[in-house]
Amino acid sequence: MRIVVANQKGGVGKTTTAVNLSAALALMGDRVLLVDGDSQANASLGVGLINKVPNLYHVLIGEVPLEKAVYPTSVKNLFCVPSSPDLIGVDAELKGNGDWEYRLRNVLRGTNYDWIIIDTPPSLGTLTILALTAADKVIIPVQAEYYALEGLGQLLETLKYVINLLNPRLELMGVLVAMYDRRIRLSKEVYEELRRYFGDKLFKSVIPRNVKLAEAPSFGKPGVVYDPTSKGSIAYMQLAKEIRDAKAKSFRKGA
Repeated sequence: MRIVVANQKGGVGKTTTAVNLSAALALMGDRVLLVDGDSQANASLGVGLINKVPNLYHVLIGEVPLEKAVYPTSVKNLFCVPSSPDLIGVDAELKGNGDWEYRLRNVLRGTNYDWIIIDTPPSLGTLTILALTAADKVIIPVQAEYYALEGLGQLLETLKYVINLLNPRLELMGVLVAMYDRRIRLSKEVYEELRRYFGDKLFKSVIPRNVKLAEAPSFGKPGVVYDPTSKGSIAYMQLAKEIRDAKAKSFRKGA
């Protein structure tokens, strides 16, 4: 299953979610490929991969096949296609080519992973469109703050556009509340508002504000590995279990 983690609003825990969900699934024994689709390369940093060449940029412009840009990480079963600032130039490289929207989907075709998790930049530009066109499901992380719903309408409209014109199998897997502080009344109020709006599309798992999750990238490790006992790590392991259970349930329905 291919999952894209997307939200054009920055600072909502998007990369933290992509990295820790990938690592949590890998720790549970699944083969996972993390694709860093953001030129800031924070997801690459989060699994200890810095300045790797070739990387996703070289794959997307056709210089190398995907397998040349897949690197093992320190987490067993977790592999990564890292990013670099060069990825900023992919827009100009691809836009002149026909069917550019399908480039990432095409390069991922035939890969042998249980999960492919794709991180995206805080925008709705070329890289996010490539990711949405390649994915089966979307996870939208949001902060439990006053402006949590700001911009979500635009993102949902983009999802509709991609579903209608590019990728009819794409579905919203769920909205994830991140950076939640239960001591703050506003956090609880925003959570309830999101629950009313999204219903069963709101994940039961909630990611709390957590210092260990914030520290982990500086050590090149996912939080779930850096400190497995922290509240944030436990929450991401719960999210991984929730997603695995949902996948198993959908398979049973389809059987």
